[in-house]
Amino acid sequence: MPTVIFIHGLWLHATSWQPWQDYFTAEGYDTLAPGWPGDPGTVAEARANPESIADHGIDDVVAHYAALISTLNEKPILIGHSFGGMIAQKLLGQDLADAAVAIDAAQIKGVLPLPLSALRATLPVFKNPANRHRAVSLTAEQFRFAFGNAVPEEESQELFDQWTIPAPGKPLFEAAAANFDPHSPAKVDTANELRGPLLLITGGKDHTVPEAVTRATLKQYRHSEAVTDILDFPDRGHSLTIDHGWREVAGASLSWLRSQGR
Repeated sequence: MPTVIFIHGLWLHATSWQPWQDYFTAEGYDTLAPGWPGDPGTVAEARANPESIADHGIDDVVAHYAALISTLNEKPILIGHSFGGMIAQKLLGQDLADAAVAIDAAQIKGVLPLPLSALRATLPVFKNPANRHRAVSLTAEQFRFAFGNAVPEEESQELFDQWTIPAPGKPLFEAAAANFDPHSPAKVDTANELRGPLLLITGGKDHTVPEAVTRATLKQYRHSEAVTDILDFPDRGHSLTIDHGWREVAGASLSWLRSQGR
């Protein structure tokens, strides 16, 4: 079986994928969950050294994972959350992956909807233009709105305490300007006919990447005959990969991969 590489998004440490790694390993897959460039090995180290994470943009992250993929014997399966979902789509479009699952994936170039909840969720970064070159942390209250709105408040606090780290502001600024930049790093080769299959997963209660964004992303793939599917979890928010219901999302991802012969 191919290796499954898990790609985290903003504000979550790579170790937040550990339950998914255990689940997929038990199903016979090799798994990797590398951090973004500059990510320290632990949540505590990341919080103590935010400058190591700062100023890494989308192209830096794509190159980082592409270099890792180049060391493997075969194309991996990619499972990415939030900005990790965008990165997974870019790598799939570049024919560097066998298949990809993009969960509540960040907005790619060409996607126009910008719901108010998404603006509020990212306001901690956009309120200061200097944050483009900084790492920005969320407060527990901000995390509650952006990630934990569909789980009990106590669980949201626990997830915040366990997994959150500072995040580089640069990818958000790049994504926000994508539709005005002909060379935007948020551009994905959605017309690639030869790429592997892609599953887009959306949480119906997601404030950070609302369902309208994911459905608009699906439309970007309309010119490709390659498999592009969508799966909706109506009662889930942006924390769906780490909260108490993660196994349902992981199981659905695995079932879809197997339906594609992966």
